[in-house]
Amino acid sequence: MNRIVYIGMDVHTSNYTLCSLDPGYGVKKDNYFAEVQFTNNFVTNVVNYVSNLKKKLKDCEFVCGYEAGCLGYSTYKDLTKAGIKCVIMAPSTMAVQKGGKKVKNDRRDARVIAQCLAYQTYKEVYVLSEHDEAVRGYLRMRDSHKKELKRIKQQIIAFCTGHGLFSPTKSNWTVAHLKWLKGLKFNDPVEQEIINEYLSSYTYLCDKIKAMDVRIEVLASEKQYCENVKKLRCIKGIETNVALTLLAEIGDFNRFSKPTDFAAYLGLIPGEQSSGDKVRGTGITKAGNSTLRQKLTEAAKGYWRGRIGMKSATFKKFEKELPKEVTEYALKANTRLQRKFFNMTHVKGKNMNVAASACAREMACFVWGLITNHYDKAPAVPKTDEELLDLNLG
Repeated sequence: MNRIVYIGMDVHTSNYTLCSLDPGYGVKKDNYFAEVQFTNNFVTNVVNYVSNLKKKLKDCEFVCGYEAGCLGYSTYKDLTKAGIKCVIMAPSTMAVQKGGKKVKNDRRDARVIAQCLAYQTYKEVYVLSEHDEAVRGYLRMRDSHKKELKRIKQQIIAFCTGHGLFSPTKSNWTVAHLKWLKGLKFNDPVEQEIINEYLSSYTYLCDKIKAMDVRIEVLASEKQYCENVKKLRCIKGIETNVALTLLAEIGDFNRFSKPTDFAAYLGLIPGEQSSGDKVRGTGITKAGNSTLRQKLTEAAKGYWRGRIGMKSATFKKFEKELPKEVTEYALKANTRLQRKFFNMTHVKGKNMNVAASACAREMACFVWGLITNHYDKAPAVPKTDEELLDLNLG
């Protein structure tokens, strides 16, 4: 077997620091060498660095690695294109010194990365396809606009409240509420200009988000997404935006060997802090993909309303287009999750957010089953009104 030299890279927007490691594996001590730092032409210098090492070290393979960060997949793609093997390492999975680092600099960080790379004490980040990455970016842009819209709404309400103006309508942001806002008159022309600018920003963002939602529907209808989006939309609470986000953020669901692995990736499983004979559980870990965790939790809150076992209009629409085993599996998921939410909130008296997190965890498992086609042994779904009534009664 060829000798392998591992190159740890501490990458920043201003510089790249490299450290090469030749692991001894018990035969000799680890050999660190050729520690260098580049401040410009990063990828070109890394390629030249590896080429020079290949000339000096015969019959060697080289593997580069760096922590996931603001540079995304760019360095990985450039090095891979140049024929250099590269991996992106998830920072939360890397073995690092406990108790904090007393001395920290780029050179030491590069050495730690090289050690983790050589001794496999990390998990590799999955690299999305170019199109999945682009769709993911578009969806995240839409979410950013949504957050900005929420901020503008809060500023408008705060501005009105600060001037002793309170809406006569029962709910905010209805047609009646907007009509009231647009009819406000201030004595000072500057204050009138402020509310007009706020409302202009609100209208602009609303129109922008509507246009993005139309574009998202077009993206979801593409061949590589269409079938799976239909499957996911059969689950109560999952709309096109959430379904496409799941597909674009994950890429390949088969990289998770079982549904609980997928739930753990989303940070939806309970944590634990046990020591000795004392076993102590904690809340969900909140590790992994926060975007999907938030979207599934919000989707799960929809289970508080509606009759258990009822088919929505969306479900009935896709029921005619999808195989029977898919719709039966989705109906099983809806029935189970809605009953679980009802029991946790109404019978056990759990907080709504706790119930939503628990249902989101099971929803993630059902999502994994739908996309990976693990639904062939789904149990029979109750058909009669009597059986559905029994479910509602718990």
